[in-house]
Amino acid sequence: MADLAYAFHWQPSELAMLQVDELMEWHEQAVRINRELNKAP
Repeated sequence: MADLAYAFHWQPSELAMLQVDELMEWHEQAVRINRELNKAP
């Protein structure tokens, strides 16, 4: 959950409202964004 809080600037209280499957979807989204940002030019 810390990675989501860092990536999306969410508070712990916001993350606590999400279900596990939602957390996993957001984690996958953060990974996709990070890969795109760190792609070699």
